[in-house]
Amino acid sequence: MEYRYKPTGVCSREMIFQIENGIVRDLKVIGGCDGNLKGLVSLIKGMPIEKVKEKLKGIQCGMKGTSCPDQIAKALESYSKAN
Repeated sequence: MEYRYKPTGVCSREMIFQIENGIVRDLKVIGGCDGNLKGLVSLIKGMPIEKVKEKLKGIQCGMKGTSCPDQIAKALESYSKAN
């Protein structure tokens, strides 16, 4: 299932998830730090949603109060609530 999320407070503009049976199968992030996000996506592919949220929730980027990893966790929380 494709799930789209518009992050806030970060450089990335959109996150497009492919989720199957509670597993993150793929993620494409539009905008943000390309190399860092590609690395992060590589690490979370194949992981259960709950494990990704547990690892990424609350990570901050500078003084922003959030980060792209934190926004990924928030996106997956939103997905979980909707499904």
